[in-house]
Order: sequence, then C-alpha cells, then structure tokens
Amino acid sequence: MNQALLQTDLGSLPLTARGKVRDIYALDEGRLLFVATDRISAFDHVLGSGVPDKGRILTQLSCFWFDFLADVVPNHLVSAAVRDFPAALQPYATQLGGRSMVVRRAEMFPIECVVRGYLSGSGWKDYQKTGAVCGIHLPAGLRESDRLPEPIFTPAAKNNVGHDENISFEQMAATIGREKAEELKALTLAIYEKASRHAASKGLILADTKFEFGSLGGKTILADEVLTPDSSRYWPADGYRPGGAQPSFDKQYVRDYLESIRWNKQAPAPSLPDEVVARTREKYMEAFHLITGRTSLADSETP
Repeated sequence: MNQALLQTDLGSLPLTARGKVRDIYALDEGRLLFVATDRISAFDHVLGSGVPDKGRILTQLSCFWFDFLADVVPNHLVSAAVRDFPAALQPYATQLGGRSMVVRRAEMFPIECVVRGYLSGSGWKDYQKTGAVCGIHLPAGLRESDRLPEPIFTPAAKNNVGHDENISFEQMAATIGREKAEELKALTLAIYEKASRHAASKGLILADTKFEFGSLGGKTILADEVLTPDSSRYWPADGYRPGGAQPSFDKQYVRDYLESIRWNKQAPAPSLPDEVVARTREKYMEAFHLITGRTSLADSETP
C-alpha cells in the first residue's frame, strides 16, 4: 500500500485554497490545478491519518463520470494526464500523478445541488420530525432507506462554517434567479437518472448525491468532484433492506471507530489505526472497481 499524501508542495505555484481534501493552485489562462490529497475528514474535522490512494480514487472516478455525462452537461476538465500539464508542473509529476486535474476556472454558483432518490441521512431525520424533506412533503409511513416515489431536489446554500444549510427551491431562485435555478434543478435530476441507471447495472444503488455547477462563457458547466463516495451515498443492491441504515461505500469504518473511542469531535482530530485505514481504502477501491470496471488505478500518464 502506498504512503498517504496529506499535503502538496508545488514550490512557488500560487495556492488558492486548501480544503478538507483538495489543494487548489492557480495557473495561467483562466485555469486551476485541482489536487486530491489522501486527507480524510469526519464530523467536519480533517483527521490525523490519511487513506493511501484516496485522492487518486476520487480523481479518477470524477474523470470517469465527467466523460460518462458529457452528453448531458459540459464540465470544467481540461486534462488529468500529467504529460499535458504546463512545463512548470512536470517536476512534480510524482505528487500529481493520477490525483490531479487541470480545469477551467468557472464562476461557481453558491448552491449545492442535492438530489435524493432514497430516504436516508439528514433526509430521514427531517422526515421523522416533519413528514417532509427540506419542505417537500412525502407520503406517510415511509421507512428509513425506502425508495422515494420519485427523486427530489433539495438544494443547500454553501457556507464556510460547518455544514451547508438546506434551503428551499424558492430561496435558491431568489439567490441565483429563477431561470438558472430551474436549469440547475433539471440538470441535477437528469444527471442522477443517468448515473443511477449505470450504478444499477453494476449492482449499486445511488441513494443520493450532490453536484456543483458554475458558469463559463455564458454556459452552465459541471465542476468539482462528481459522484464519488465522498459526495454520494452508494449501497450494494444485493444487500438492500429498507427499514434501517444500509452499508455504504464511504467512510463508515472511520465514523464507527471515532464513535467507539468517544472522541468529542473537537480539535485536535485523532489518527486512525492501520486496520481502519486499510478497510476504508478497500471500500473506496471496491466502489471504484464496480463503477468503472477497472481493477487498478491508472499511473501518472493515463488517469
């Protein structure tokens, strides 16, 4: 197993943002470099341990989906092959290989476009209290993890403190304009429909996911990460049993461990035992294999 990459260092290249997972650098000609590290977060804190290859898995899954969805919506990807990157980045090929993308800089909409096909997570909690999810009323008597009568669009407002805030469609329309809000809703549901069909053909249920969109040259484009286990809830179809939580292809081993040690969810965040790291990596790799049909990650030249 490779060593986890927790932070990039690209010399004098301007770092514009360092998120929970991604380091973003400014390039020329209206482009950015996205580098997905192996950092892993839980309960809004970046943990002391990384998960080897996680950044490569996320990047290569996003590239797969960008290509798969190209007939539905254009995206911001220029190239994910290091050989195509500017000359100034070539000395850092070892850091960047398989985990980085050169993308076009877009004007991002301040909205997380969330779509839910099943009743789970915060949606289930909301339904238990109100009979609705983000203000959308649902039939009575639904169980946790039940499939919804039809997928629902539940936007959230981005903020820089803690969780994003669920908002109504009317609030979204007031923020970015009704015509654009309608467009993003339609795109979100169309992407979910196509992605769900593909996931189902691979034995997976895509329970819910979220997208980010931006504007570039007057056109709406899909950006950031797409349909990865970090932004989506995937369940194995053969074990689907509504009426409770489902096993998922994400950080569940990490969350379970942190709960078991009764961490108070305050900084500093703890490190993880090797077994938890290894099992978490296995789940990410399993999702990658099922979705893409590939048995191994690509090298630096052909992500």
